[in-house]
Amino acid sequence: MGRSLQSLIEKIRQGKFSDFPGGVHPPQRKTLSNQTPIAKLPLPQRLYVTIKQHIGVEGHLEVRPGDMVLKGQPLTKSMNPFAVPVHAPTSGEVTTIAPHVSAHPSGLAEMTIEIRPDGKDEWIALAPLQDYQNQPKLKVIERICHAGISGMGGAGFPTHIKVSPKKNVEFLVVNGVECEPYISSDDRLMREHAWQIRQGIDVITHLLNPKHVLIAIEDNKPEALHAMQVACQENPDYVVCSIPTKYPAGGEKQLIQVLTGREVPNGGLPIDVGIMMQNVGTCFAIADAIFTGKPLIQRVVTLSGECFDKPGNVWALLGTPVSHLLQQGQYQPKRQRSRQLIMGGPMMGFNLVSDQVPVVKITNCILAPTEREMVQADEEQPCIRCSACADACPASLLPQQIFWHAKAKELDKAGEYNLFDCIECGACAYVCPSQIPLVHYYRVAKAEIRLQEEEKHQADKARERFEARKLRLEQEKAEREEKHRQAAEARRKALEQQESTTGNKVSAAVARAKARQQTQAAKEETPASDKVAAAVARAKARKARQEQESTSRDKVEPGEESKQDKVASAIARAKAKKAKQENASTAPDQAESPTGEQQTKASAGLNQTRESGAEPSEKQPAGDMAPSKDTKAARVAAAVARAKARKAAADQDKDQKLSPAPESASPTVALEVDEEKKQRVAAAIARAKAKKRVGVSSTDKQQDKSKS
Repeated sequence: MGRSLQSLIEKIRQGKFSDFPGGVHPPQRKTLSNQTPIAKLPLPQRLYVTIKQHIGVEGHLEVRPGDMVLKGQPLTKSMNPFAVPVHAPTSGEVTTIAPHVSAHPSGLAEMTIEIRPDGKDEWIALAPLQDYQNQPKLKVIERICHAGISGMGGAGFPTHIKVSPKKNVEFLVVNGVECEPYISSDDRLMREHAWQIRQGIDVITHLLNPKHVLIAIEDNKPEALHAMQVACQENPDYVVCSIPTKYPAGGEKQLIQVLTGREVPNGGLPIDVGIMMQNVGTCFAIADAIFTGKPLIQRVVTLSGECFDKPGNVWALLGTPVSHLLQQGQYQPKRQRSRQLIMGGPMMGFNLVSDQVPVVKITNCILAPTEREMVQADEEQPCIRCSACADACPASLLPQQIFWHAKAKELDKAGEYNLFDCIECGACAYVCPSQIPLVHYYRVAKAEIRLQEEEKHQADKARERFEARKLRLEQEKAEREEKHRQAAEARRKALEQQESTTGNKVSAAVARAKARQQTQAAKEETPASDKVAAAVARAKARKARQEQESTSRDKVEPGEESKQDKVASAIARAKAKKAKQENASTAPDQAESPTGEQQTKASAGLNQTRESGAEPSEKQPAGDMAPSKDTKAARVAAAVARAKARKAAADQDKDQKLSPAPESASPTVALEVDEEKKQRVAAAIARAKAKKRVGVSSTDKQQDKSKS
């Protein structure tokens, strides 16, 4: 590989080049404009800066109507790698941002920033990058991007992308051929600014690190060739080549084939064969951006054609309307039968629909030819299949086949004949005897195919979005169903667990009931607790004391129960009450009943009498007669019963104060309470019966008295 490269370089130095198929030799007519230096124009009244001037996407606006801008200030900005900004060509005011006629064959309106210059031409602060070799390459590439530099040879591809390839570069080719007739902008630029172009080449070489640098210039530009040889003589790796003049030798693929003999494959790029190509105007713009910090705001434009009184090359600010250039070149429209202005050259240029079209980054020439220079094409004639177009095609295509399919709107078949390999050089139309504007048909077909591809791309994106949405909805549905299934499964498991828990609870409840029953049975069988036993003992002690006191006072038999005492007390009280009622009815004038002390004495006497067996005197007067035996006995019994009841109540209260109640009830205590209630009920029944007997006894006595 090294020997082949070295031998190739030797052939190039010796002027031995390859050739490309086809091509034509139209009149050059370059001397009309290349005899004078590049002129500087005065500021126009308005500047129309198109937002998108390159292949790629447009940036976002950074200004609004009414803003004041400085020269070199960015007007747009974007993070997209295929977007480069545009800058203010001079200082002034942004008046409007609206669609304006564009520099395109269709003349369609594109978004444009209109600036009214203030005449100060005041720059923003510039920041050169003098030591670029010591800076990271990425920083240098960013500076090129921020300067708004795109290919100035015709395509307008963003330069910062071209200088950062992913493949190794063997040859850097600097294109200074400028093969199209009339155009001399690159010629004058190389003559006057060869050193700046050399600086731009140095920067690109630093970024790409190619093995060899080839600077190609046609042999019809001897002054430019000499200037570049002088500028590059210090670097032996820079080879300035003088190639034969032939149109379109300046085409990218054609120039590569001329210099290296390599052919770029269909649909491929020069980097695929190890070659990178840059225009001399692009190299100059890179040097300006790196060493002075200036963005791309102007370029050299050729004013040529016999309708100009002052043809030549001018530094035109981007956004300058063509009408201002015509005025500076002293355009004479009367020399034309019909007004014809061409942006570009006679082979690849296009007619302008308005003189308000602005200069853009790829504008290199404004041509105003007379009738004698460029004969108006006659009416289009049918193709005679002469094959002259095929012989002239530098891309080895079949122009007549592409023309038929393009005219018939059979775009697929036109594409099968490699329509997009056509470089639109115009060689086929130049040699066509039927005056068929072949390039026009090709451009229309390409535009329609691009439109269809864009629509297809949009449709594919919409379909992808629809399918993605459909897939997302299906996934969401599946997720919902899965969630529902999991929820149902969880509910089922919870229900089963609940049922199991309920069964366990029932079993536990049954077990607890059985345990309680067993506990109760055990309590009935086992002795009571200490507190219950203490309560029972106290109750028994009270009962024993009551029995003892009752025995000692009233000589009641020891086995008499408290129930019998209460019944006897109730009977005694009832008899006493009955006796009082009888005394009150039989002896109203009788003296008041004796006091308790007297009753006690009487009862004591009665007891003595009973014990001795004596009976009261029958000789007492009627008024002083003592109560009957029954009445006295009832009174004595009632008194005794009341004394016992008071004593029992006092003892019971004393026991209750001394011994606290048990903390919890027990079966024994409950039985005592029930027994006490039963005793109370029995006492009440006894009292009622005693009252009834007393009443019956008094009634019988009254009846006996009445009978007697």
